Amino acid sequence: MKNTYKITLFLLLVIAVWVIGLGDRPYQFEQRSTSTADRDIRWVSASQEPETEVLALGSTMPEFQLTDFRGREWTSNEFEGMEATVVVFMGTECPLVRLYASRLNEIVERFSESKVQMIGINSNVQDSMAELKAFARDTKIEFPLLKDPGNRVADLFRAQRTPEAFVFNSERQLVYRGRIDDQYTYGRQRPEVVQEYIVEAVNGVLKGTDIATSETEPVGCIIGRAKKVVAGQDATVTYTQHISRILQDKCVGCHRPGEIGPFSLLEYDEVAGWADMIQEVVNENRMPPWHADPSHGQFKNDIRLSENEKDLINRWVKEGVAQGDPKFLPEPRTFTDGWQIGEPDVVIPMAKKAFQVPATGVVEYQYFVVPTNFKKDRWVTAAEIRIGNRQVVHHVIVGLNREGRRAHGGVDSEWIAACAPGSPPLQLPEGYAKLIPAGSKLVFQMHYTPNGTAQEDISSIGFKFVEKEDVQKAVGTQEVINQRFRIPPGAENHEVVARKLIRQDSIMLAMFPHMHLRGKSFRYEAKYPDGSKEILLDVPEYDFNWQNSYIFEEPKQLPEGTLLVCTAHFDNSKRNIANPDPKKTVRWGDQTFEEMMIGYFDIALADQDLTKER
Repeated sequence: MKNTYKITLFLLLVIAVWVIGLGDRPYQFEQRSTSTADRDIRWVSASQEPETEVLALGSTMPEFQLTDFRGREWTSNEFEGMEATVVVFMGTECPLVRLYASRLNEIVERFSESKVQMIGINSNVQDSMAELKAFARDTKIEFPLLKDPGNRVADLFRAQRTPEAFVFNSERQLVYRGRIDDQYTYGRQRPEVVQEYIVEAVNGVLKGTDIATSETEPVGCIIGRAKKVVAGQDATVTYTQHISRILQDKCVGCHRPGEIGPFSLLEYDEVAGWADMIQEVVNENRMPPWHADPSHGQFKNDIRLSENEKDLINRWVKEGVAQGDPKFLPEPRTFTDGWQIGEPDVVIPMAKKAFQVPATGVVEYQYFVVPTNFKKDRWVTAAEIRIGNRQVVHHVIVGLNREGRRAHGGVDSEWIAACAPGSPPLQLPEGYAKLIPAGSKLVFQMHYTPNGTAQEDISSIGFKFVEKEDVQKAVGTQEVINQRFRIPPGAENHEVVARKLIRQDSIMLAMFPHMHLRGKSFRYEAKYPDGSKEILLDVPEYDFNWQNSYIFEEPKQLPEGTLLVCTAHFDNSKRNIANPDPKKTVRWGDQTFEEMMIGYFDIALADQDLTKER
């Protein structure tokens, strides 16, 4: 595989774009009635004005009596005599909590010789005891993990998000509150930790020294607080009539069991628990993930919410997340289990034996060459890669070995399909297809990211075919590329330009901009033979966490002589917290600490009609 074939994408933090937050609100809890008469209900805050104050430094640790997932009851008095006590509010489905779980285990191990107690508290109304048990098993957490029904303890601590940490000294006085450390934030991560807030606070307590940082703003998911159920006749927006339809149209493709979304949005109870978080990410345009400037181009896979849809969500949350009458629920969308393209005609795994991913370290790109055993040419109209283990798979690209590539009318392509955060599966328009010649071998390029525990993976690709007599145009994936750039140290807005001449009348179907961690913006522009220009795609805030494709609503005609110009900007400064090393000159390379500048695009020849060539 040549270098341009080696796309690198970001780790599971793609999912952590969902981690969000809002203000701290105390709520009261009552069991919801399920009788027909009480179906029209709403969940409302127990107080009219949300409390915004935090637990003051020096405050005494609130008392609590909670049960863990094993059924054992714990009281705060059991932790008297500790030199330091760390209380962390946690959620079973919050991406940042899952990222930090192993870090908390490391902190426990680091202070195992001292009298330091770690306590985890789960206050989310949407997290059950069974889910808490599974979470503890999966993350190998052994410190007490307690359930806080009705979020009463979260209210006492004034906790807002998960994860959020509180450190108390031997006199049970609060000496630190906020983040675990400074590595992760919304959609970004530092290459390594700079400040270990919890560790520094505990060390300060143990050594009797000043704590440099005593407060930080917590970063993570809003705690799903329980709400008081009241009869509601004034709710103008309900889940059954309005919100479920928005989620079904724009969200549940990913937010359902087995898909990339970290939690399901198929049921009212789950959605209600995440309501504040949904509102925040929607208003900040973090979800659904879409980064193209709407001023340029119309795209088939544009999943942005309309202003009316955002307004409905805001009103629904403000009015108390009313459920509404179940008879108004829309018919549920049907999905083929595990496949967005429907049941494939053929599924080919990358290997017969699972690849063993180590717990730590850097895993070089892995290549698996697999025979297709196709006895005749196969024309691919849809292809989808199914990741076997989402915890450790960065990205997957599937292409043909060199002997299998064959051009049709000047259209060549080594890339059949890719799986990356935010990118949909390959689904070509009627009459368009990619060729896999008879006897070809597939090459799986696998990029693995260890997550702290040993894992294994077998990923696969599924194909849907059409008969060759139904194919008019062969599709190839090509690129506008610049490999000769040098990004100076500290440069905040370094420009790199690449150009490609279109030598025959062509049809562009989709675009896929690609950079790495320093990527800042990316633009495709067409300069036509008549001297006119058109911006085909503008991504003003490139997000490496979401490697999206942009599929034209109507295929774009590119006449012979069109010059495609791709312009990228890179931020190699210390202001970019994801920057691996702002003091380094950055060049082309496969790894995420290096950079790429590629404008991929799917293309076919305008005057090609393979049906007439047979």
